[in-house]
Amino acid sequence: MARRGENIYKRKDGRWEGRYKTGIKPDGKTKNSSVYGKSYSEVKALLNEKRKNVDRTATVCPLTVKELFDLWFEHQKYCVKESMLANYAMKADKHILPALGGCKYEKLTVNMLNDFVARKLRQGLSPKYVSDIVMLIKTVCRFAYKHYNYANKAESVVVQQKREKHEFRILSRSEQAELNNYLHNNHSQHNIGIFISAVTGMRIGEVCALKWFDIDLEKRIITVSRTVQRIADSNGTSATKVILTTPKSNSSVREIPIPAALAAILREYRRDSECFVLSGSTKPLEPRTLQYRFRSLLKKLGLTAVNFHSLRHAFATTCIELGVDVKTLSELLGHSSVEITLNRYVHSSLKRKEECMALFSKNFAA
Repeated sequence: MARRGENIYKRKDGRWEGRYKTGIKPDGKTKNSSVYGKSYSEVKALLNEKRKNVDRTATVCPLTVKELFDLWFEHQKYCVKESMLANYAMKADKHILPALGGCKYEKLTVNMLNDFVARKLRQGLSPKYVSDIVMLIKTVCRFAYKHYNYANKAESVVVQQKREKHEFRILSRSEQAELNNYLHNNHSQHNIGIFISAVTGMRIGEVCALKWFDIDLEKRIITVSRTVQRIADSNGTSATKVILTTPKSNSSVREIPIPAALAAILREYRRDSECFVLSGSTKPLEPRTLQYRFRSLLKKLGLTAVNFHSLRHAFATTCIELGVDVKTLSELLGHSSVEITLNRYVHSSLKRKEECMALFSKNFAA
């Protein structure tokens, strides 16, 4: 039986046909040839032999790096989310194209790319961010090879510098308790947004995207199915815009039980089902407004200055300390794997380490 991607089909005349790539036409389209046989296995054997003998000498590329990026962006326009495309465009416009855009792709070398990586690291960009930039270059180069048979110029480029593990700052237990106590006793639409994230671990964009019809107070369930983001506008200017889009990944679409303390506050502020929870209107509150409110509140309460995303980290760490299993926590956070939950979102304090060692020491008690 034919496998997907093999390009082997049974024809109406009873024969089997297999198609294989032999090159690129002048218009950029793939040039194919065919082999025929009486059975699938016969055609598959013929195809394997033909593919071994196809000349894979790369086609000379007449384009500049910028022109090749333009081709890739046009291809990706209908393949990825608008927010992701905007992120790619920002990295290309800010870092890649100013340095390499005018270079003929045919003249691009691994040494040039490695020098580019070294410059970005010297400029103070983190190894992780530079790796993301390199990954974008590699993706475009693979596109050039796959679709136009141009050489993959970035195949052997790597970020050599060792990545340092970043310790994420979160509020201490006492600070979390003080913040949650204040939010519980001082109700406002902005405070509700902070409280929702603190007691559910929801991302800031997901909280801003909540509408009242997403909240079932009878079943005490929040349905997460959208997010609000500010992205670069694709009009050629430096302007940005706020969009309402699908969450970060498929696993981010989820249902979260509502804690009793939050349910009571939500009942108090209940509005029309089509209104956004935090704005009280049909227009969502944008994330940076909620970030500003959170920053001001921390300053007012004299708490450690942390970013809004630390609420999500603190939620995950607290859940683990309370004995929540990692699989359940991973699903509450909308992660695709438990490894992400453990590696990025669970933080162990010195006090917690002391408690663990105390438990271990009981094994040696007389």
